[in-house]
Amino acid sequence: MKIGLCGTVSVGKTTLVNALAELPQFKDYHFATERSKYLRDLGIPLNTDSTLKGQTIFLAERVSELMYENLITDRTVIDVMAFTQCAKSINVVDKTSYEEYARNFIGEYDYVFYVSPEGVEIENNGVRETNTEYRDKIDYTIKGFCHLYNNLFLNFNIISGTTEERIKQILETISL
Repeated sequence: MKIGLCGTVSVGKTTLVNALAELPQFKDYHFATERSKYLRDLGIPLNTDSTLKGQTIFLAERVSELMYENLITDRTVIDVMAFTQCAKSINVVDKTSYEEYARNFIGEYDYVFYVSPEGVEIENNGVRETNTEYRDKIDYTIKGFCHLYNNLFLNFNIISGTTEERIKQILETISL
């Protein structure tokens, strides 16, 4: 089963994946968490400064994760599409072509959980963007893509609350 968490920056997706990794129900799963610091250190521009080449690398990472039979990831193709759409340096024609290509992989997730930013403060980890307007723009764009491509999802769910509450929502949804 392939489970993807999507949502804007600093909503607890990585924390949630790490907590799920501790559960016996997921002992045979591959867990993927963001590698932004590593990629930034390679010279790949992130956040508002992202480039088409950089976003292509991010998409390749997400698609490579989909090769695992059992996966839980803190980023989905939808997230990458949203960051590409919001990147200042990528022109509109390239954004459109990128979206048309990337959307081909959305249906490979068995479950997509949108993690709501409601009530969650931005945490500065030294890598992610901490601008609240940018965070809201990414969130709006992710929700727009989820709505636009909801026909590609087998199971789409919105989760919120504490990490424990989110875990409970996930387990109830996937019946584990």
